Amino acid sequence: MAQKPSKTISKRVKKSKNDKFLHITCGQDHFNARESRKVTKNKRKRRVLSKGFAKTLKQNL
Repeated sequence: MAQKPSKTISKRVKKSKNDKFLHITCGQDHFNARESRKVTKNKRKRRVLSKGFAKTLKQNL
């Protein structure tokens, strides 16, 4: 029987057109006023997951 895709992972990770998995940087919820402008701007960007973790994600999605 085929395994169901994990809903929690599919909500947090997006797949790009080049088969790369993108995720949102952690630590954006609160306490951002004390951080520098550079850090807060970098947190808005999406990050690419490592190849090893992307391999396990393909099995779960």
